[in-house]
Amino acid sequence: MIFPVILAGGSGSRLWPLSRSAYPKQLLPLVSGYTLLQETVLRIQAIATVGTPLVVCNQEHRFLVAEQLKQIGVTNAVIMLEPVGKNTAPAAAVAALYLSQQTENPTLFVSPADHIIRDEAALVTAVRCAEKNAQAGHLVTFGIVPARAETGYGYIKSASHVNAEQGYPVLEFVEKPDQATAKAYLASGHYFWNSGMFMFQAMSYLEELAKYSPAILQACRHAVNNITTDLDFLRLPQEAFAACPSDSIDYAVMEKTQNAVLVPLNAGWSDMGSWSALCDVMETDHNGNVVQGDVIAHQVNNSYLRAESRMLAVIGLDNHVVVETPDAVLVAHKDRCQEVKEIVTHLKQQQRSEIDLHRRVYRPWGYYELIDKNAYSQVKHITVKPGARLSLQVHQHRSEHWVVVSGVAEVTRGEEVFTIQANESTYIPKGAKHRLANPADENLEIIEVQSGSYLGEDDIVRFDDAYGRVVV
Repeated sequence: MIFPVILAGGSGSRLWPLSRSAYPKQLLPLVSGYTLLQETVLRIQAIATVGTPLVVCNQEHRFLVAEQLKQIGVTNAVIMLEPVGKNTAPAAAVAALYLSQQTENPTLFVSPADHIIRDEAALVTAVRCAEKNAQAGHLVTFGIVPARAETGYGYIKSASHVNAEQGYPVLEFVEKPDQATAKAYLASGHYFWNSGMFMFQAMSYLEELAKYSPAILQACRHAVNNITTDLDFLRLPQEAFAACPSDSIDYAVMEKTQNAVLVPLNAGWSDMGSWSALCDVMETDHNGNVVQGDVIAHQVNNSYLRAESRMLAVIGLDNHVVVETPDAVLVAHKDRCQEVKEIVTHLKQQQRSEIDLHRRVYRPWGYYELIDKNAYSQVKHITVKPGARLSLQVHQHRSEHWVVVSGVAEVTRGEEVFTIQANESTYIPKGAKHRLANPADENLEIIEVQSGSYLGEDDIVRFDDAYGRVVV
């Protein structure tokens, strides 16, 4: 039995402006109708004899992750919440420790949630080889058979092997090379792209972690021993997990252990680490373009053109990426897509909201879209799912007007509880305790007009919440 451990805590900043910290790339449908997380779970489930998946994610994404798993019929997944990101070594450690409490020395298949693998049959073959090696006590890394001299990936050097089922002994991990070095790696036949996927028995990993990164193991053991249940989630304690050193599986264990084995994988893999990488896995038109959304292109070749909210017109570009969202537009040459992270750094320094949020912001009860905003007022379109309700709350700095567009709204205002329907409205004064709920079996759509001296999302004091968020 293989237990899938899916690492879904990344930020995906190099796919900005589509990927943002509140809605990162693993939660986006970039290639198909499924999100990358959903594709990962479905792909792993296609492997026979896998156990219940364990997803490790940021606590801020918990409801999005749960909803996306529900959409593909996965209702038994374990969702473990990280209060802060600490890279992959601690994420794998808490998963190994927790699963070891449920099953004696389980075999873990650790996979990022944001990769693409086209040839699932090749993946199954590689997993079977990896399983034999893992059950023999090895720590297995999946090495991608390189398709080109790529400078954007780290590499793994392997030794010659006699029997493919025994895997390739790992000689060294190497950082991202320059172009000349990458060409030499490709020609040698002994270098593979580092996929970030692993398979090992829990005890094998924990024993090596104790040897080479004992501080990580100690902090993770303390965190798992004090884990709490929050609704359908497992919540790692804030203080204990925050004390854990941050490190990758590669640096913490794989580069140091004498027990590493590489299993080759040639399956149409991509880590979706940049817009150019996304281009490589998409179908193109007769001009070599990937076109998504309402796009008009004139004399444009070999480019990625994506419109999210309006018509996009592009003229005379070659080998470019143009991505339009409701609040930001990216234009970049494909050869410089890795530099998107520099834009993200600049946005962080300026404390711009575009680094975190889209115009549409998802909540466990539904979502809202920002329509207009100035210093003293803002307008939102709010959608509440059937049967859902917002928290019972108070705002200290703003008042709100609610206008129902469609559906039925159940309104709590002070001691009053009443309903309003389409074309009806109500007013929530500053300082009034209030709640919005949808008692019907169709979406509730309202327009909310806020006015006041401060309009930040942190102007909320909650008194009751159905989703386990902090209340007074």
